[in-house]
Amino acid sequence: MKSAAGVPQGAALRLGTRRSKLAMAQSGMVAEQVRQVTGRDVELVEITTYGDVSKEDLARIGGTGVFVSALRDALLAGDIDFAVHSLKDLPTTPAEGLVLAAIPVREDPRDALIARDGLTFAELPSGARVGTGSPRRMAQLNAWARSHGRDIETVPIRGNVDTRIGYVTSGKLDAVVLAAAGLNRIGRLAEASELIAVDAVLPAPGQGALAVECAASDPELAAQLAELDDPVTRAAVTAERSLLAALEAGCSAPVGALADLVDDGQVTELRLRGIVGTTDGATLVQMSTTGPVPASDEQARALGRDLAAAMLAKGAAGLMGERTP
Repeated sequence: MKSAAGVPQGAALRLGTRRSKLAMAQSGMVAEQVRQVTGRDVELVEITTYGDVSKEDLARIGGTGVFVSALRDALLAGDIDFAVHSLKDLPTTPAEGLVLAAIPVREDPRDALIARDGLTFAELPSGARVGTGSPRRMAQLNAWARSHGRDIETVPIRGNVDTRIGYVTSGKLDAVVLAAAGLNRIGRLAEASELIAVDAVLPAPGQGALAVECAASDPELAAQLAELDDPVTRAAVTAERSLLAALEAGCSAPVGALADLVDDGQVTELRLRGIVGTTDGATLVQMSTTGPVPASDEQARALGRDLAAAMLAKGAAGLMGERTP
């Protein structure tokens, strides 16, 4: 017996993943969950993406899709059965022939600081060099420093977690900022000297969440993978990504967004916060809105579109061009 896509029932499912330590760790987590819900073995298929081999700055090559295109090509070619992505790497435009079958429960969406001598961001000395590959982080870190009368230098960096942390241990940088979720998934969260509050730095849209994608031609597999889906996480990241899409910004743009539940005793509202800024931190547009919970996909998308419209009316579009500190 075969599924609609022609995969023999009972055969091992092929999970496409990037080769990095983080990608392998998070794909391994999903593989175990898929084994439990399907009763089938899952084998990891390592795939190299353009973003993995390019040495250029992500903002320069246009970060949207550079870590996912090769995985999607493999899905469409039938070389793998499903793929796991970091959701923040996915383009906001749906891919023809593919379905986003599941968005599991989100990890901590915050950014984490790894600094020399265990310093917090507030304790870094004037002139401290802070590494990040994200224009979004640059904008907000520089803005925070400005608002506190501080002077820091944000330094663009690339590389895997080991490489980035190595900039601190070698003394080349005073600190680096990474996603807390990624550090946790590879067992290195204890190395963070501070988890940065979202009130200070909003994360990237979808940060901390994973995306499980498969071919639309295999509805049986899609239905099985859907058992991993978390409705609250899906509503939150749908709103965040709708904001990003309506701003017509890619995943390398200086845009932060976070949708979370408003704890009003009944949890009946979803709050969406968004921020756009110049990378030097001189100018920011930061706004928020709320919508109902539970939210349908269309309600979540509308929440993002409405907030984007308000932000654009406040001049957000003019802040997304390149401006370095």
